[in-house]
Amino acid sequence: MIFIHPLRKDIERYIKKHDIDKKWLKARRLFSENPRHPSLNTELLIPKEHLIYSFRIDKKYRALFYIHKDRSIEIFKITNHYH
Repeated sequence: MIFIHPLRKDIERYIKKHDIDKKWLKARRLFSENPRHPSLNTELLIPKEHLIYSFRIDKKYRALFYIHKDRSIEIFKITNHYH
């Protein structure tokens, strides 16, 4: 299983404000079990040399993350995919 660092408080507030708590928990569980799960649409973002990845929470929201050298995951932003 993949280790995902605890979320920062501002990200937790964003999740609650946008009422995606349950969707976030489901996406997080799927990601920790299998980062390549088809419903997550995990991808390396452009420009690729920045090594920023994303996975889908739902059709509207995505989680942006880094992979640390120890292979742990840090979610640094939840964003509206269309803004």
